[in-house]
Amino acid sequence: MKVVHPLIKLRQILLIPLALAALASTPVFAQPEIIIRQAPPPVRMEQVPMARPGYAWDNGHWRWDGRGYVWAPGHWQRMHHGGRWMPGHWEARGPNWYWIEGHWVR
Repeated sequence: MKVVHPLIKLRQILLIPLALAALASTPVFAQPEIIIRQAPPPVRMEQVPMARPGYAWDNGHWRWDGRGYVWAPGHWQRMHHGGRWMPGHWEARGPNWYWIEGHWVR
């Protein structure tokens, strides 16, 4: 009969739930890739509000709702120290349009 050391058994018991939790977790900001064949309408001009300390303005943009484009108005993004806000935008690649999500750049 093979004897399993108690520490090895404990490690196996702890590793299994941790591995499953790591595989099951995804970042909150993960977005499915959006690919559209129809170009977005021209960007609307919005009046940018006065500067707000600790926030960066994120311009409005056209978003795809599954049936067509709808306008998403601009809003404030809380600043990340040492970062610069890169707004989301549509990018043409061949006949398709891809949405590139806004994000912070260091």
